[in-house]
Amino acid sequence: MAAVAPELDLSEPKPREAPFLYRMQRRIEEYALLARLDRPIGTWLLLWPALWGLWIAGAGRPHPRVLIVFVAGVFVMRAAGCVINDYADRNIDPHVRRTRDRPLAARRVAPREALYLFAVLITVALYLVTRLDFLTIKLAFIGAAMTVSYPFVKRIFPMPQLYLGISFGGWSVPMAFAAESGTVPRVAWVLYIAAVMWAAIYDTMYAMVDREDDLKVGVKSSAILFADMDKLLIGVMQAMMLFALVLAGRSMKFGQWYDAGVIAAGLLFLYQQWLIRKREPAGCLKAFFNNQYVGAVIFVGIMLQYLYGN
Repeated sequence: MAAVAPELDLSEPKPREAPFLYRMQRRIEEYALLARLDRPIGTWLLLWPALWGLWIAGAGRPHPRVLIVFVAGVFVMRAAGCVINDYADRNIDPHVRRTRDRPLAARRVAPREALYLFAVLITVALYLVTRLDFLTIKLAFIGAAMTVSYPFVKRIFPMPQLYLGISFGGWSVPMAFAAESGTVPRVAWVLYIAAVMWAAIYDTMYAMVDREDDLKVGVKSSAILFADMDKLLIGVMQAMMLFALVLAGRSMKFGQWYDAGVIAAGLLFLYQQWLIRKREPAGCLKAFFNNQYVGAVIFVGIMLQYLYGN
């Protein structure tokens, strides 16, 4: 009788039996997931306000070096914010369906590894900002301090989505004006208010996805605070953001191209209200993702205003 050939084991080697390069690849993959490199939506939501500020402060032609530093800085700071947020939530995320598979929640990354990664990212971000002027550096340190405080403040603040906007979502706007012009004029703070409102809008939609889990765990969010007035209050914040954008446009004497961008943003807000009308998690998540187009149409309006409107 012929001998039976043994079956080949085609499964991946176990981590402790794997070669060094394989283990390194797996660690890098986990760190990338921890920093949300697989989900660029957050980077776009933070980048658009920075681009608004850079284009207006630079009169439609921001300095290339400043532009590169800001784009890279937003990318790095967003990654750092995700890492420190997951570190703070490492004992909560396992109880939330959407977050239970994150590297820290699933215990695939140790807390000390997350802190090391956060330290590296913050160091890179602060190095980038040292390429700019002293006022921008001061504002960057304030922003970094607020970013680090956000995961812990949200434990006690009943509307963490607003604090996210104050600390992270819109702080790049005054920094952009400081880097381009050396000052932070009134229009910069009006745009900052618009960016803060915008962050509160899209993060409230995001919080609506997790509302049931957050109620069980005891996590605070604007979705819980607003309760059955959530859609109305999101609409109020959308109106406030659009009004702030109109004020900024009037202050800069912008015309129809900018106004078209603001109108397009308003139409997208109406679409988002339709998406969240039943408060279904899938619809709320789709509305959250739709906000990347809100930032884009506002930026296109600003860019076209400088290209054709002046």
